[in-house]
Amino acid sequence: MVAMLYFFAKVLAIGGIYMAWIYLIVAGLFETVWATTLKMSHGFQKLDYSVYTIIGMGLSFWLLAKAIKTLPLGIAYPIWTGIGALGTIILGVTLFGDRLSPLTWVFVGLLLISIIGIKITVH
Repeated sequence: MVAMLYFFAKVLAIGGIYMAWIYLIVAGLFETVWATTLKMSHGFQKLDYSVYTIIGMGLSFWLLAKAIKTLPLGIAYPIWTGIGALGTIILGVTLFGDRLSPLTWVFVGLLLISIIGIKITVH
């Protein structure tokens, strides 16, 4: 565990545009974590999931803040929310049995294409 924390700290110490993108992607993944654990907390009624939600929120916002030091806000924010939205949709379907219509899946695909398009067109 200590070795993992040391490795994570070393990775976070690396700077530059590539690390900013890594921060942003991981921030989006933590957004998915906190949204999912928020549902699992049943309105903050379950302490363990409530704690996971708060930790996920903190990590998501902290990593987003690190990413927007380097990346343009108008690029980083929609990608962050898009990653969170896609991850939450996938977890909603797989963990909670959410049902999406075929047309909704088309729009989920468009969201994914939009996120990729924003990323590959940034200069």
